[in-house]
Formats: sequence, structure tokens, C-alpha cells
Amino acid sequence: MAYTIALVEDDEMLRANYTQALQREGYLVDSYRSRPEAEAAFARKLPDMAILDVMLLDEKEGGFELCRQLRQLSPTIPIIFLTARDSDLDRVSGLRLGAWDYLTKNTTTLDFLPVRISSLFKMVESLKGKTDIQETVIESGSLRIVEERKQIYWQEQLLNLTLTEYWLLLALARRPGHVKSHEQLMEAANVVVTNNAITAHIRRIRDKIQEIDPDFNAIRTEYGMGYRWQA
Repeated sequence: MAYTIALVEDDEMLRANYTQALQREGYLVDSYRSRPEAEAAFARKLPDMAILDVMLLDEKEGGFELCRQLRQLSPTIPIIFLTARDSDLDRVSGLRLGAWDYLTKNTTTLDFLPVRISSLFKMVESLKGKTDIQETVIESGSLRIVEERKQIYWQEQLLNLTLTEYWLLLALARRPGHVKSHEQLMEAANVVVTNNAITAHIRRIRDKIQEIDPDFNAIRTEYGMGYRWQA
């Protein structure tokens, strides 16, 4: 069955070009020009992936708000930002909201975009294909990770993590006491982002665990080196 991609882009010509490029690759594409249009559609049915512009009509950060709402509907749906805004601050903001990738229009060609989408769907398929394997559980203090389900618990409460946050926390918890550099964490999460983006992801993980346990301090920052899990 073909995957359905929601494309939210207010530029009519770009929206048509992206839609045609993805349809040529066999995807079903539902396109929207504004945040309200997309919100109404997502309330009825979620797509398999969402590609969002940041600026939507007169909303300078409409895409960010849409991403935030999508994450409330689903913690795992792949979300890509495809936008003209290319500052590190915007990238960090998008990734902190739970996007899987942040692409800029001036460097993303119609040939590259389908390739990146395909790689993300392969990740999704690999996660769904492991339901019949004996579960592997990693425990470290109050942390429990069920790898095959891609679920992480703190004090027996399930954490609402994005897939990127899951991979980062797993990489740290697998080797307690060992420092993981920004480069090692990027490799573990299968993302290529700035050090600031990794820092933002780590901060978000801490925030989510501290909602359960305000005294949480197991992720230690090792300045100039990276991060360490010290349960």
C-alpha cells in the first residue's frame, strides 16, 4: 500500500512541483496551503508523513505550531520541515518540536527530497517489522527500555519521546558512565544536525523526564566532550 504524505506549503507553484515529484515516486500526496486546512484534515485522519513549511500565509511560525499539534496527535509520525528559513535557531526550534529532519529549499532538490523521504520510511518499516522478536530490555536505575517496542519508561511511566529522542537516550543508557560526543549521538540517531540541535534534543529529554521526576539528573553534560548517562 502506498504511503500518504501531507504537504503543507503556501506557495502554489512549489506545492505543485513537490506534489508531482512525490507522486512520480508512488506516494499519495494530500496538499494544503494553510495551517487551518491541514489541522482540519489531520483531525479526520493522520497521514503517514508530514512535510511542513515554517511560514504559512500570514503566520510566520504556522508550521511550528502545526508540528506541535501533530506531535500531540502522534509521538512517532515522521515530520520534515522544508522551508526557506535556514538559521540555526529555526533548525533547533523545529527539531525541539519533534521533527525528524529540517531541510532548506535552497539546498533541497526535487531529486534529493524523495530519497530522504524513502530513507525515513525505511526506518519506520524497520521498527514495525520487529514485533515477533523476543523483547530486549535495558534497565539502568529507574530507567527501563524495551528496544523492540521503541518504548522508554522512567519510574514505570512511559515517556512521550520522539524517535530522535529515543535513539539519543538509548545510545546514552546502553553505556552508563561512558561519554558520548555530539558526533556519536548524531550517528546513533541517524541525523546530521548542529551541536546546538543535539543540545536541544537532550534538553527536551531532560524536561520530559523531569515532568515525572523533578530530581532527575542522570544525563550529565561533560563540557567540551558530550554527554554521559550516570544513573
